[in-house]
Amino acid sequence: MKIACVQMDIAFANPMENIRIIEKYTVEAAKASADVIVFPEMWNTGYALEQLPKLADENGEQTKKLFKRLAQKYKITIVGGSVATRKKGKFFNTMYVFNMEGKMIAEYDKTHLFQLMDEHKFLEKGTEDNIFDLGGVTCGGVICYDIRFPEWMRKHTLNGAKLMFVVAQWPKKRIDHWEILLQARAIENQCFIVAVNRVGSDPNNEYNGHSLVIAPWGERLLNGHTSEGIFYTDLDLEEVEKVRNTIPIFKDRRKDLY
Repeated sequence: MKIACVQMDIAFANPMENIRIIEKYTVEAAKASADVIVFPEMWNTGYALEQLPKLADENGEQTKKLFKRLAQKYKITIVGGSVATRKKGKFFNTMYVFNMEGKMIAEYDKTHLFQLMDEHKFLEKGTEDNIFDLGGVTCGGVICYDIRFPEWMRKHTLNGAKLMFVVAQWPKKRIDHWEILLQARAIENQCFIVAVNRVGSDPNNEYNGHSLVIAPWGERLLNGHTSEGIFYTDLDLEEVEKVRNTIPIFKDRRKDLY
């Protein structure tokens, strides 16, 4: 599986400019014969939370139409980062996943809201996990702050996920946490992790990328670029079962205790 990680500089409060960037990188990934393209968190608006009443995508319709068209035209699976949406009058941080036929196969609202960036003041919490199938491979998807909750990641791998996608706007000042947490989540769950962060800045934070792809043993297959761009990695998904058979942590869990 060839993965294209898009580490983009998000235009603050400018959905149309960000859509242009999304289209540009999708074309580039398709030319490189990528199977899957992954975008960062809240790419449509950035963290313009106070402007969500005029910026949020109503029921995600604009994003869904965009992804359906791009996935069908370029025959590429889109793990759509996340976008600011409005559903029944409430605002959410929502990930959409579309397969290469243009069918939406996952919709996930961020479960853990990050108070340091005021998410809890503007957004609603999601209530469901995010498991989906890509070409016969069970995958999961989470958003940014979710990785600080190992039990949430473990729930997805207990439900069969061999590949976890993480999309984020993780600030530069805590980027060491990002790297350590992701590596730990990969090792403890014996899964691949594809983690895409943004670059650039907004009125409150600076972002320096460090998107990572980590193998089940913890090796970094993509390691910490700080510039804007699209970065590629090839995954050998058979490695998951090899690692899980070598150290059978899922068999050795004490279900009677936890």
